[in-house]
Amino acid sequence: MSGHSKWAKIKHKKGAEDAKRGALFTKLSKEITAAAKEKGGNMETNFRLRAAVARAREYNMPQSNVENAIKKGTGEIPGIVFENVAFDARLGVVAILIEGLTDNKNRTTAEIRNLLNKKGAALSGVGSSARLFTKKGYLTVDKSKIGEDALLEAALDAGADDVKTEGDTFDIYCDPTKLEAVKNALTAKNIDTASAEVTMVPDPNSIVNIEGSEARNVLGLIEALEENEDIQNVYANFDISDEEMAKISAE
Repeated sequence: MSGHSKWAKIKHKKGAEDAKRGALFTKLSKEITAAAKEKGGNMETNFRLRAAVARAREYNMPQSNVENAIKKGTGEIPGIVFENVAFDARLGVVAILIEGLTDNKNRTTAEIRNLLNKKGAALSGVGSSARLFTKKGYLTVDKSKIGEDALLEAALDAGADDVKTEGDTFDIYCDPTKLEAVKNALTAKNIDTASAEVTMVPDPNSIVNIEGSEARNVLGLIEALEENEDIQNVYANFDISDEEMAKISAE
């Protein structure tokens, strides 16, 4: 899970930068609209919508944007209809799961296939990558905020499945439906979470170690995919050593 964790942290930092340019707000709005269209605009009964709005608030998305995105989904105001898309891909030994929202599936499929080809990757059989991942609630807590034993006790009491140490943070994993409960329980104990989201975590037995040019190629591909306005999430089953990640981050 360390590969997932490292990339998740890079995404979080990049997301803050994207938010300044408005790129992330567009993707967040899409997810909110799609969630509201799927199961209505009541956040109390729509878990996907609650999770989408919570993530939008993490990045300080204006409340007016959130409300308009919900109303587009419920049909209260006109909006584009988005549909979910998912792609399974491979770059060498690394399996990649790509999720998106689009108003034109044919266009998005062509764009993703072209991007993969340029990066030396290719689409693989439907479900071939997805079967290697499990949906999990994922939270991070800065190590400077609390000791490992205290956090472990608090997280497990709140319903978390596991707590891992990764770099300068503790990574907490739980059932997706318990994400809010775990976050709220930690907040009640004055434990601030740096991030909280529903994500796809690779099966530990499927994780592959990569380094050098292979690591740079994988990270380059993932970043290029996430720059596509129709792509919401990209997951991959890789691990990169701390030393290698430090080199890449310094470049």
